[in-house]
Amino acid sequence: MAAIANSLSLKHTLATRFPLTTTRTRLSSTSRTFHRCYASYANENREYVIVGGGNAAGYAARTFVEHGVADGRLCIVTKEAVAPYERPALTKAYLFPPDKNPARLPGFHTCVGSGGERQTPEWYKEKGIETLYEDPVENIDIEKQTLTTSSGKLLKYGSLIIATGCTSSRFPEKIGGNLDGVHYIRDIADADALVSSLEKAKKVVVVGGGYIGMEIAAAAVAWKLDTTIIFPDDHFLQRLFTPSLARRYEELYQKNGVKILKGASIKNLEASSNGNGRVAAVKLEDGSIVEADTVIIGIGAKPAVGPFERLGLNTDVGGIQVDGQFRTSIPGIFAVGDVAAFPLKIYNRVARVEHVDHARRSAQHCVKALLSAQTNTYDYLPYFYSRVFEYEGNTRKVWWQFFGDNVGETVEIGNFDPKIATFWIESGKLKGVLLESGSAEEFQLLPELARKQPSIDKAKLESATSVEEALDIARRSLQAVV
Repeated sequence: MAAIANSLSLKHTLATRFPLTTTRTRLSSTSRTFHRCYASYANENREYVIVGGGNAAGYAARTFVEHGVADGRLCIVTKEAVAPYERPALTKAYLFPPDKNPARLPGFHTCVGSGGERQTPEWYKEKGIETLYEDPVENIDIEKQTLTTSSGKLLKYGSLIIATGCTSSRFPEKIGGNLDGVHYIRDIADADALVSSLEKAKKVVVVGGGYIGMEIAAAAVAWKLDTTIIFPDDHFLQRLFTPSLARRYEELYQKNGVKILKGASIKNLEASSNGNGRVAAVKLEDGSIVEADTVIIGIGAKPAVGPFERLGLNTDVGGIQVDGQFRTSIPGIFAVGDVAAFPLKIYNRVARVEHVDHARRSAQHCVKALLSAQTNTYDYLPYFYSRVFEYEGNTRKVWWQFFGDNVGETVEIGNFDPKIATFWIESGKLKGVLLESGSAEEFQLLPELARKQPSIDKAKLESATSVEEALDIARRSLQAVV
């Protein structure tokens, strides 16, 4: 599940820098406040509070532990019922049928996605980290530095990290968005409900041609279900794929039995005539009907700012405005992951990135800045990937990665099976690269190309007869970079 707010190529002005705060002095005084009045708060004397229970929260917790300040001083409060986990699994292996080795907890708790220790609920207990589950924050009092949860708990904080992520964009109730059998995926409870539907389903409709739609449709194929994917755009993943590249993927999905209706607008979801309140069909604006007993909506997400709107929202990309250390305009309050609108240094614009890699890195950077003398500005390189059709028995497993910026002209090399690459070139410089089915060594080349943006001969690249040759041309272009 991944996206970058607005278009990858949309330029934004850098946010105004927020004034520096003397973190150590401030934390020292707030710590004294905790010891005077901790007994009246549900989180006792926890000096640091993380709101949210996704990847960013898990990686932030690990960074606190690495700095030796988590034990007895850190509290995580979340609406989730389980400890932080690697969320991308929910639209991939978690949806596989029982005979295809589906992913299940505790197998993908944070931080196994980056090769780290599996942080099970027991891990948080062992590290002395207080975790408050199924109790989202509903109010903040900035002056008193307190949070109120839905159950009425009052939490005190010295430093607050907001890691609330996003919520799924939903269809309105009046057009059937809440019918039984209509699903949205943002957390493990959503995924469990969808798996339960897939076990009984015969006809599935996936709405949306982006990451979510493509990954869920590929998973539905493993269940051998009648699967249709519907979206209003001209082709798959329109924000990133070129029309030519998208056509290759669309052909692959069709070969796997997925029906594709693109350029289609949905009027409403229709309920069954027997009055059971379950979805029975999708009605398009042109009047046509697509039968379905299970519908999955994957039309994007919006930042879960909740009670934190007063901290300062970005009007261009959404989310909470932060600086290069993930500080908001309020001293002692930070925002990381999907919900943060941060300066994307490499492209001199403000962005909000919905991606697991950014969730991990932003959380780590924020905590290091909070706990140490680190003053480096977050320097993130946009990176996206997807893995589909990876279940057992499938002969064409797909894995692609993209690094950089999708601006300028494109050059596509390869025939997709076994591999294909797309290069974005602007003003003679290589700006971004997408590679499908590359080797580990080839994938390692992509971030270096995207960050250094070497000058490259477009005509020479176009003359390459294979992906390997094209990547070698790109590799050699790095040698000229001073």
